[in-house]
Amino acid sequence: MAKRDFYEILGVAKNASEEEIKKSYRKLAMKFHPDRNQGEASKDAEAKFKEAKEAYEMLSDPQKRAAYDQHGHAGVDPNLRGGPGAEGFGGFAEAFGDIFGDMFGQQRGRSGGGRQVFRGGDLSYAMELTLEEAANGKDSQIRIPTHENCEVCAGTGAKPGTQIKSCGTCGGAGAVQMRQGFFSVQQTCPTCRGVGKIIPDPCTACSGQGKIKRQKTLEVKIPAGIDDGMRIRSAGNGEPGTNGGPPGDLYIEIRLKKHDIFERDGDDLHCNVPISIVTAALGGEIDVPTLAGKAAIDLPEGTQTGKQFRLRGKGIKGVRSSYPGDLYCHITVETPVKLNDAQRKLLRELDESFKKGGSKHSPSGDSWKDKLKGFFS
Repeated sequence: MAKRDFYEILGVAKNASEEEIKKSYRKLAMKFHPDRNQGEASKDAEAKFKEAKEAYEMLSDPQKRAAYDQHGHAGVDPNLRGGPGAEGFGGFAEAFGDIFGDMFGQQRGRSGGGRQVFRGGDLSYAMELTLEEAANGKDSQIRIPTHENCEVCAGTGAKPGTQIKSCGTCGGAGAVQMRQGFFSVQQTCPTCRGVGKIIPDPCTACSGQGKIKRQKTLEVKIPAGIDDGMRIRSAGNGEPGTNGGPPGDLYIEIRLKKHDIFERDGDDLHCNVPISIVTAALGGEIDVPTLAGKAAIDLPEGTQTGKQFRLRGKGIKGVRSSYPGDLYCHITVETPVKLNDAQRKLLRELDESFKKGGSKHSPSGDSWKDKLKGFFS
């Protein structure tokens, strides 16, 4: 049976770019991979996978693509070429490596010498701040773990006077080619674990790691207005990478301590202000706290519990805000306790005078009594 056109197999035009060819092949390989097709459909999927693989091997190589464009299948017949060359397989391995990582969630890296390199892990540091520190910002110092070159082996990982050897399994590449059926994949060398070298006699000070775990002091600038749960990223201060890979990052997570007076809600602040029944009844000016000092509130006569006063601009200016929030003062009328006989007598006399005055002294109380009468009747 005559072979199908390679461009037709990949579903691209003859003037398609290398990126378009690679992208199309990746979709087909993901769709027809044997591990994703079981049962009766497996044979047809396997044939289409092999067909797409062959098409990509030819069209991803500039020389083979030129020969195919000029002479068709005869120009790339393996019987005339002596089989695919190393460059062709390299192009396939690179594309398939991406697919393999997409399918199985692997993170792969590669250095110039063929060894796999990996980014270091991220670190997390919880920092507690007072409300005032979060509102105003501060410069702080924290101590975090770090890794320094071992002084005994000068960072080589080998015992002084001994030599590091190239891995015999992978030849120092850090990776080996593994054949599985009709295709090949590149895997991390199981002997050296991607390092590409073997240390026969490890340094006793660092156990062959070449690095010693230490503590270092880091300067951290906390921006004004930062809130609970926010994170500050310190690039490059995480775990070191493997085989020369980049280090991870440090994330400083902010935790706000409970404040004695204020509760924060975004950029706004809330506080409870207790007042006596006399102040609530007569009204007058009272002082309330703010983060910047004291502020005055003018209470009207007959202020009730739950009355709220808003002080504009007395909250916190958030890190992403243009203006500061507000301060909300919630009034709580306190009932006097531990009264003496004279005070009880005065309150009873006061209560009698209130009753003589009728509902004008307690409008809510009379309204409540009327509702109860209707409810019980």
